[in-house]
Amino acid sequence: MTAVDSKTTPQLDRAAARKVARETRRNEAQAQRRMTSPVATVIAVAIAFLWTIPTLGLLITSFRPGADSASSGWWTVFTDPDFTFGNYQAALTSGGTALTLGESFLNSLAITIPVTIFALAIASLAAYAFAWMDFRGRGVLFVAVFALQIVPIQMALVPLLSLFSRGLEIGDVAVFPGLEMREVDHSFATMWIAHVIFALPLAIFLLYNFIAEIPSDVIEAARVDGAGHGQIFFRIILPLATPALASFAILEFVWVWNDLLVATIFAPSSSLPMTQTLNSLSGSWGDQWFLISAGAFLVLAVPLIVFLSLQRFFVRGLMAGATKG
Repeated sequence: MTAVDSKTTPQLDRAAARKVARETRRNEAQAQRRMTSPVATVIAVAIAFLWTIPTLGLLITSFRPGADSASSGWWTVFTDPDFTFGNYQAALTSGGTALTLGESFLNSLAITIPVTIFALAIASLAAYAFAWMDFRGRGVLFVAVFALQIVPIQMALVPLLSLFSRGLEIGDVAVFPGLEMREVDHSFATMWIAHVIFALPLAIFLLYNFIAEIPSDVIEAARVDGAGHGQIFFRIILPLATPALASFAILEFVWVWNDLLVATIFAPSSSLPMTQTLNSLSGSWGDQWFLISAGAFLVLAVPLIVFLSLQRFFVRGLMAGATKG
């Protein structure tokens, strides 16, 4: 039996990896053909049309002058068109809270992007460990992580807030006792940790289902060539799991971007996201409600761009594992 020289660089079985990729694409094509029918296509188009009408009305209202929006419906623009960019300018530069909508836009990005990255990094490592690492209590621990999905977020808010108030920064409270964060003016740490905690159970479960379906022949071939867990994870698992990672990245980005509850509980006044500031655009008496349409479309536009740019990965992630060839 030939011993493997640990000092040599392992050569991974690229042919086997390409074979798995071809089989995955073939399975995706088969699943797409089985799930497509003329009746389903017609129904999907009708639902998409009805679903788009409110969005179209929101978009048109965001460009109409406030006086026109108050006196007539958005559909009258087809007979009496009148557009202005003043609503967007006013929405970005105004706000009833300590921040304008433009500042809150940057806060939303500062919250959503790190949370998505942290959740994917931790969940992918945990999913790989549950799928391909043998350790004591793996099954029990995986069931415990899966069971955390049934815990409502509302039940964890008060205990988590109590924990943060004692050991992490909220407003002017230090991250650790005796440690001052003079270099950071905005506190996003509490929202990062809260969102990642709430996202991990579902993320680990979804990524585990995908990673566990990777053929064991590929993993075993890499191990025979001398690859460790780190090389297997970064050079085999991550490239093959790209559709699943992109799918969950879209879902997590949309969830965190549209979040209002966690931001209401944990965000200090200097770190409010757009969902918090949006409600204040209507003014004290609600007489500027038309600005909310412009602000709402700004909130809607970012996740829409993210989804459209990663749509092909999202579809592949949904189709992967639908059939087994």
